[in-house]
Amino acid sequence: MKKGKVVLVGTGFVGMSMAYSMLNRGGIEELVLIDIDKEKTIGEEMDLSHGLPYAPQKMVIKAGDYEECKDAQIVVITAGVAQKPGQTRLELAEVNTKIMKQITKSIMASGFDGIIIVASNPVDLMAYVVWKVSGLPKNKVIGSGTVLDTARLRYLMADYLKVSSKNVHAYIMGEHGDSSFVPWEHAYVGCKKVKDIMKDGKHPMEDLKKIHEGVVNAAYEIINKKKATYYGIGMALNRLVRAILDNENSILTVSTYLKNQYGQEDIFIGVPAIINAKGVRELIELNLNDYEQEKLNNSCKLIREMRESSIDKIIEENS
Repeated sequence: MKKGKVVLVGTGFVGMSMAYSMLNRGGIEELVLIDIDKEKTIGEEMDLSHGLPYAPQKMVIKAGDYEECKDAQIVVITAGVAQKPGQTRLELAEVNTKIMKQITKSIMASGFDGIIIVASNPVDLMAYVVWKVSGLPKNKVIGSGTVLDTARLRYLMADYLKVSSKNVHAYIMGEHGDSSFVPWEHAYVGCKKVKDIMKDGKHPMEDLKKIHEGVVNAAYEIINKKKATYYGIGMALNRLVRAILDNENSILTVSTYLKNQYGQEDIFIGVPAIINAKGVRELIELNLNDYEQEKLNNSCKLIREMRESSIDKIIEENS
């Protein structure tokens, strides 16, 4: 395994936003770009490479193929189709499951034994698909989960309370989607509970609900205005990659496998977890109140229903 080597599968807006973020931040030794559109991939390689003279450190950038995965430390999958008007989430999941299955087989055929990060949607389902098809240990397959949702929450909270977003310690849990929730009892600004800050500052408690609604609606609003979201998730993916490469033991809300945690079994869902060079070191299991547990259960139910209706069958099919 070549330390610091990252392979990106999918050179669309999300993938290239991550790549550009990596170029500006540094910390990556080698970045390999893979996409079905090979000409575009070569163009992206050239365009990124022309920025290297102004980058913080040396970095090898190249267009490649799946054999490059063999010695990579991390493979990030952003490939897949976007949801079309009138298309249901299940229909999207079925199409992307077939794509994830083929990509994962190609990655594993190289002899890859690193960590796979999945950002393709519906991400909780796609992370499960990649895990099942790859045969990798559960700690080595990580969905981007609610990392972006959590960033949006912290941004909105910081803006509301007029503090630095770096001092907001709050998390979005559950599905990367409409059924997500905030465990407010575990939300802090600095060392003080958000709920206490709201009371002391005489802020209406219902504003917390409005802030969460702002997180849920953010993607819809951005897509309505500019057709797609990619900068935020690009930064979030870079943050996740760096946590692995630098063996940080950082707490991030990724989509990871639950086995008896939170009363759930055999499912990938967004929860706080400690991320290091081994992938998911361990989950942090919060004491959820009844309302929060119900919200998590509902998120898992929605994902499981989609999976059981057709996704499991697609995974098992020979192709």
